[in-house]
Amino acid sequence: MKITDVKVWLVEGVKYNWTLLKVYTDEGLTGVGESTNWPGSPIIEAATRHVGERVIGMDPMRTDYIWTKLYRDLNWIGPYGASLCAISGLDMALLDLKGKALGTPVYNLLGGAYRDRIQLYANYWFTGGRHSPEDYAEQAKAVVEKGFTGLKFDPFAHVNYFYGEDLHDNLALSPDQQDLAFDITQAVRDSVGPGIAIMIETHAMLNGEVAVKMANRLAPLGVTWYEEPAGPESADTLAALRKRLPANVPICVGERHYTRHGFRPVLEKHICDVIMPDITRCGGPSEMKRIATMAEAYNVLVAPHNPNGPLSTLASAHVCASIPNFFRCEFMVNDVPWRDTVISHPLDVRSGYLHLSNRSGLGVDLIEEEMEKHPGIREIHSHKHFYV
Repeated sequence: MKITDVKVWLVEGVKYNWTLLKVYTDEGLTGVGESTNWPGSPIIEAATRHVGERVIGMDPMRTDYIWTKLYRDLNWIGPYGASLCAISGLDMALLDLKGKALGTPVYNLLGGAYRDRIQLYANYWFTGGRHSPEDYAEQAKAVVEKGFTGLKFDPFAHVNYFYGEDLHDNLALSPDQQDLAFDITQAVRDSVGPGIAIMIETHAMLNGEVAVKMANRLAPLGVTWYEEPAGPESADTLAALRKRLPANVPICVGERHYTRHGFRPVLEKHICDVIMPDITRCGGPSEMKRIATMAEAYNVLVAPHNPNGPLSTLASAHVCASIPNFFRCEFMVNDVPWRDTVISHPLDVRSGYLHLSNRSGLGVDLIEEEMEKHPGIREIHSHKHFYV
């Protein structure tokens, strides 16, 4: 069997464009994948098309060989970024194709399932209202009523709307902004009660002093994790900041770490309690499984980052099914209405869990005519669009 073509679509999503792809073979078998990243989705689209051209004529069953060859060949333009997103999407599609060829779900290719339902935590549930404490509290309660027992939000991202300031200036918050961020978090905790997990996102948009101060203020509210208190560039910086944060506030990092090589120093320095690899960035299902196995050796939990499209959700779930150190998987509660129409079977989400089928591969196909009805938006949006 040989790969004959790889097609790529840029599809509008609720936050940003999804990059979806399909691998075709000379035996009629196909596989679907996703290489979504942002901003700059046209760059990801172009990289995915290029990577697709590089594998024409290859045997799609040689998934590890193809991953390694692409990684080593494209390492010359950098081991991270757009090239890894393209490799991630192709790896996802090849595993889907292999599962369909063998008549088995992807989680069986990754070692078999520990579980067939994947506990989710909710994100993007706070899109209504004016981002006031009252609006957050009301929306949080509605999410819990849907059966979700964990929710994530960035209480710092929107406070600049109230005060007309830009967090890009010095990664600082005024005292009033700090108070509002705390009040939002307190309102959410009061609304959902003590038994609901609350994950606090910072997007690495706070300077070190503010990050430490706010972690100490939020600690009594019972935070499940404090996400990205510093950026991904330096594990030493993260380690130094970790020492200044409250011991009872778990740390989660990893949405901008690529491959096992990027995660290795984070694990070796014992920086975090949870890692959050993104399957469309870190290297695809094959590499996420390797990262999870490495994390297991350090007694670190895995909670995949996943603000992407439906294939990312499914592929992440297949990896989550196959690992012992799974915690929860991110899920976009509010999404575009065509999320489930661009795939052949809708996501089976019930009471805060994604239920996996026993269909082969990822269990779905892409519907080309539906994707083409929702082309990606190529205009450049304000940075404020992305702080969620």
